[in-house]
Amino acid sequence: MRKVIPILGILLLSFIILGCLGSESREARLIIFHAGSLSIPLSQVEEKFTKYAQEKLGVKVTFQDEASGSVKAVRKVTDLKKRADIVAVADYTLIPQLMIPNYTDFYVLFATNEIVIAFTNKSKYADEMLKNPDKWYEILSRPDVSFGFSDPNQDPCGYRSVMVMKLAELYYGRPIFKELVEKTTNIYSNGTRIYAPKEIIIKDKRVIMRPKETDLVGLVESGSLDYIFIYKSVAKQHHLSYITLPDDINLGDFNKADFYGRVSITLGSTGKTIKAKPIVYGITVLKNAPNRELAIEFLRFLLGNEGRKIFEDNYQEFLSPPVAFGNVPPEIRRLVEVKD
Repeated sequence: MRKVIPILGILLLSFIILGCLGSESREARLIIFHAGSLSIPLSQVEEKFTKYAQEKLGVKVTFQDEASGSVKAVRKVTDLKKRADIVAVADYTLIPQLMIPNYTDFYVLFATNEIVIAFTNKSKYADEMLKNPDKWYEILSRPDVSFGFSDPNQDPCGYRSVMVMKLAELYYGRPIFKELVEKTTNIYSNGTRIYAPKEIIIKDKRVIMRPKETDLVGLVESGSLDYIFIYKSVAKQHHLSYITLPDDINLGDFNKADFYGRVSITLGSTGKTIKAKPIVYGITVLKNAPNRELAIEFLRFLLGNEGRKIFEDNYQEFLSPPVAFGNVPPEIRRLVEVKD
């Protein structure tokens, strides 16, 4: 009997050790490079997915998120050769333009947005801006007013903000781009084609530029900056005051695509030319994703009902259905419209 007890003890200890090892083998990490404007909805989707993965898949998931401008997010993979599972960008065209076929073979268009001008009650002429939103360009031109936008070379919100000002010039028939962009930075245009040098120089202290649009939120909240060009969803998530812009210039109306397309921008960072178009977000799982199967499961979850609800609760309109291109994984095909 005395021999049996030690043997039982050894067996019990073995089961405990094996159980611990088994639980460790079911842990996994997903690395996501994403646009700054996706930070809030993505974090909420991740929280829900973590519970789902633990309960339904038996996997304890942790996330390593890296928020940046979308151009920078893509270049982390293409230029710096950093490994990630998922890349989610504010301009879907960056994926086919810079990542296919070497880094991924499919992508999904899943959400939309529009550009607004955001501010607080601390901003100069805030009451006037609210009462007379059509005078926005006049207010931004005043010598005591500061405004900001993100870096066009790193962030789609930046190059979209610049293109909005060029579209406004066409729409209003006023030299808005010249006054707000060419006089204050070294960004310039030839007709409707804009050029953003690799190294952008700010020539007027009234203008503030940061790597991504969400970097500007704190400045306007503190009163250090009067106005920012930003996505409507981000303005609402941070409870900022904002004015909407005419559909002809806000990049939020699919019916205005032809008018938007009159303007383009060439980026010094990539050498690529981007045509103005309605804002659509894109997402992909990389070919060499460290946890590719789990990443596809996360994408399936994001594109499903729970993910859609989270985005819509955060004021970001979801495409119905999302649209996918390329070698679309079978796990998500029923959730998307597949196009050639």
